[in-house]
Amino acid sequence: MSAGGGTKAIIAALVANAGIALAKFGGFLVTGSSSMLAESVHSVADTSNQGLLLLGKKTSQRKPTDEHPFGYGRDRYFYSFVVALMLFSLGSVFALYEGYHKIEHPEPLSTPWVAVIILVIAIALESFSFHTAIKESRAIKGGLGWWQFIRQAKTPELPVVLLEDAGALFGLILALGGVGLSVLTGNPVWDGIGTACIGVLLGVIAIVLIIETKSLLIGEGADRAVLGDIVSELTRERVEKVIHIRTQYIGPDELLIAAKIGLASSLTVAEVAAEIDAAEDRVRSKVSAARLIYLEPDLERTTEDTAAKGAAANHE
Repeated sequence: MSAGGGTKAIIAALVANAGIALAKFGGFLVTGSSSMLAESVHSVADTSNQGLLLLGKKTSQRKPTDEHPFGYGRDRYFYSFVVALMLFSLGSVFALYEGYHKIEHPEPLSTPWVAVIILVIAIALESFSFHTAIKESRAIKGGLGWWQFIRQAKTPELPVVLLEDAGALFGLILALGGVGLSVLTGNPVWDGIGTACIGVLLGVIAIVLIIETKSLLIGEGADRAVLGDIVSELTRERVEKVIHIRTQYIGPDELLIAAKIGLASSLTVAEVAAEIDAAEDRVRSKVSAARLIYLEPDLERTTEDTAAKGAAANHE
């Protein structure tokens, strides 16, 4: 599963959310709808989030330094984590507060048809953004289902945009339902209930994103399929076996591989070096993200060897 892509989806979401935020704020000022206010704050948060995702992609491209010898690839994970926190704080918590306030102190809506028109337009714009994110994601998710893609993707931006856009669409439908029921029943409490439901929805999405981006930020290894490809490429030519291997993504497009490999004992030092170089080339040709590879020739130790070595160390 490729780690590339996502910029087009981010820009589409940025443009759509910026326009929607302005329209929603105008609708709130006219109608006084708490659902519109909650959705306005949600769109402002989403617009800021797209900016943070673009910033993360930009800063992650900085060259390695002495202080950060493996580069800045994890900047993309960090900014995605910040986005999840913002979605929770600015989107979910605010909507829950505003919904509670409106349920406790309901106020009638003025010119609710304005809110309905704005929400319908916003749904159309969000649908465009969501369609773009789906199209970009299909190009890299392969045969994975959507939930598997969100759970396993090493590039953080597309899952974030997908969940944000999905949340925005359902949030708009909830806001439309809250305003519509308030008009039909004459009871403005429904507007507050719609707002509270938006808060719950955003909270669930934010928690999922926090969990997934935290996992990436800490460091995830290659999945079984990729690890199988790596081991398969390593154990060719005169590499007899992989004794020990560890992998970790230090960025969406950068996989660190460290392994101890068993080589024929008859090889000279020069031949060992040549075999290691050839093994690295094979892995890089198979796994494009394999940028950093450290291979150490070693002998596979049996339980008896380990016990004898420990006994000798204790004797000394």
